[in-house]
Amino acid sequence: MGDTKSGFSDDERAAMKQRADELRSTKGLKGAAKLAKEAEACVEAIDALTGTDKEVATALHRIVIDEAPDLQHKTWYGFPSYARDGKVVVFYQPAEKFEARYGTVGFQEDALLDDGEMWATSFAVIEVTPAVEATLRALVKKAAG
Repeated sequence: MGDTKSGFSDDERAAMKQRADELRSTKGLKGAAKLAKEAEACVEAIDALTGTDKEVATALHRIVIDEAPDLQHKTWYGFPSYARDGKVVVFYQPAEKFEARYGTVGFQEDALLDDGEMWATSFAVIEVTPAVEATLRALVKKAAG
């Protein structure tokens, strides 16, 4: 992961390029056509994953379908993501993308997880167990509203 003169790592620059490609892929599309293209990209992003990343992303996808069917499926910087009114609520950041020890399920500011003065917005997931799945179901349901 080399640093560049711009201050961004090679991986960060690749993620920004990925996001630009995502925006270009739906340019000019509206309504159902845009949603369908974004949903297809989400499934393709999950299918491209391997190992634990694929297992977690697949579980999250299934959970969103079950618990938050109104969220739109899309990609965000190449990550499988789920949005309300075009704003990402929850996403999966694979470990392999940044050569990290674990992937994370993250929640953006439009997730309805507020709980007092401080709350978690990112969760490391190293294995999908019944307990992990139950926790993710509760979080996704709450985040979606």
